[in-house]
Amino acid sequence: MKLEKNHQTTKVTVVFPAYNEADVLEDNIRQVIQNLENFTDSYEIIIAEDGSTDGTNKLAAMLAKKNSHIKHVHRQKRLGRGTALKNSFKKSIGETLVYMDLDLATDLKHLEELIAAINEEGFDLATGSRLLSGSKVNRSWTRNLASSSYNLIVRKLLGSNIMDHQCGFKSFKREPLLLLLDEVEATHWFWDTEILVRANLRGYKIKEIPVLWRSGKETKVRLVKDSLNMFWQALSLWWRLKRNN
Repeated sequence: MKLEKNHQTTKVTVVFPAYNEADVLEDNIRQVIQNLENFTDSYEIIIAEDGSTDGTNKLAAMLAKKNSHIKHVHRQKRLGRGTALKNSFKKSIGETLVYMDLDLATDLKHLEELIAAINEEGFDLATGSRLLSGSKVNRSWTRNLASSSYNLIVRKLLGSNIMDHQCGFKSFKREPLLLLLDEVEATHWFWDTEILVRANLRGYKIKEIPVLWRSGKETKVRLVKDSLNMFWQALSLWWRLKRNN
């Protein structure tokens, strides 16, 4: 589905949470800009840089100075991926809000579809899914097993009908997202799950998109530690929702 390319196109904001991404930042931002400009010239990119120690902050500031489409939101101390996303979305000006991981694990050919789900199809939220029929995923069997198990637990425990809660490739209609942001308490990896669960409970229209996805060479996810942490956060969210009903 093509979006008409003109200056009246709905403004799109793309947010990248960034922690120690100096080795890929410039090239991957360039790829995203090239992809966006295939179907819109009304966009901004926010680099949500979260206490990096490898020079990502300086590189992001340089990119923002060189390109008026790019903004750099810097935090001196690392506050977590979810907090970086929340702060940046609140500073955004787009009507369609997108975030994706800077490793570009999800193939950029899906970006136009992700945005069109909001702009053209009227969904409140869209997300890439590695667990749908039609998805092609390249990662280890241990990560596949962990992901499938985690998502099954979330569906059973929290009543979600989403297949994949953790894919770092999502788009939102502005107003529904801003209503959700202050409800979400997760500050790091669990942010993706909590935003989807709360959107589902509110009755928002959510679209899952099968994607071509390949694991980054140096993923920042620590399989055992982060999986256990997210399981406990899922239990905590279940308890908070149950207590508030």
